[in-house]
Amino acid sequence: MAMGDASGTMGVVMRMGRLFAPLLVLCLVACGSTPATPTPATPTGAPGSTITVGLADRPFQLHVPTTYAAGTKVPLVVLLHGFTSNAAEAESYFKLTAQSDRRGFLYAMPDGTKDSRGDRFWNATDACCAFYGRDVDDSGYLYRLVQAIKAAYAVDPQRVYFVGHSNGGFMAYRMACDHAAEITAIVSLAGAMVNDPALCTPSRPVSVLQIHGTADETIAFTGGANGSQPYPSAEAGLAAWRGYNGCGDAAASGAPMDLDSSLPGAETTVTTYRTGCRAGTRVELWSIAGGRHVPALTGAFPGAVVDFLLGR
Repeated sequence: MAMGDASGTMGVVMRMGRLFAPLLVLCLVACGSTPATPTPATPTGAPGSTITVGLADRPFQLHVPTTYAAGTKVPLVVLLHGFTSNAAEAESYFKLTAQSDRRGFLYAMPDGTKDSRGDRFWNATDACCAFYGRDVDDSGYLYRLVQAIKAAYAVDPQRVYFVGHSNGGFMAYRMACDHAAEITAIVSLAGAMVNDPALCTPSRPVSVLQIHGTADETIAFTGGANGSQPYPSAEAGLAAWRGYNGCGDAAASGAPMDLDSSLPGAETTVTTYRTGCRAGTRVELWSIAGGRHVPALTGAFPGAVVDFLLGR
C-alpha cells in the first residue's frame, strides 16, 4: 500500500534558524458546526520575523514579510507538508520564506497531527492520509487558521492561497472544495483530488495548479489507490475542476520549464485551461516527465509557483 510519503526521507531537511517574537495567542471558540471568527489581536511579529502563533492546542509558524506594514492588505500563503513530514521540513524543501520577503506575502506553516505511529498527517480524503482511524477535522482547523491570521494582520481576502506536497496536496484540494469562498488558488505537488467529483462542491471558482511527476512511485500520475481507497489521475482531477470553474476543453501549451535538477533540460510541460473559466480562474498542469514523488526542485521552482498564485 502506497501510504508512506517520501517527504520523510527527501534528504533536504535543514535546521533553519527562526526569529521567535513573543507568542501571539489567538483564542478561538467553536460555535456549533460553524467555525467562530477569532477575536482580533494586535500583531506581535515584527516584519522579517517568523513567530509561533497559538491556535488552541495546534500552534503554527507564521512568517511576516520584511515589507509588511499594518493597514496595507497583503496576500496569505499557507504551506501544507506531506505525510510523515512537518512544517519545517516542508519549508526547507519549498523555500518560500525568501519569496515571502521578496513578494510581500504572509506565510503560514502549520503541522498536521500525529497518528498512532507518530507520523504527522492531514485528514484530507479517504485515500490520504488518516490511515489509523484518527478523525481530525483538519478542514475546520485550517479554516480557523486563516481567520486567526485575518484577525491579527491585514490580509487581502481576495488573495489567500494553499500550497501542498503529497498529503498536503490532497489537503489543499480539500480546502478548495470546502472553503472556496476563502481561497483564491491552490497548488498541489504530487497530491490528488477526491475520487468522486460529486463529493466536492465549491461555492465559487478556484484556480488550481497540479504539479506531478509522470514517474511518481507513491501517488501515481495516472491514478491509483492507497489500500482500498482510490484517487484519480492528475488529469482527471483537473477535469473535475474545469467543470467546477466552467472552463472549456481547449488547452494552451506554455514554455517548458526546468523544475527538477535530477532530470536533463526543461523536462516540465505546461498545459493551461482558461477559456471560459469563471471569475478569471485557470486550471493548469505542470507535468514533470520522468519526475518522481519528491522531485529535486530547482531554484526556479519557488518563484514559478508564487508567480502562478499571485497572478490569480
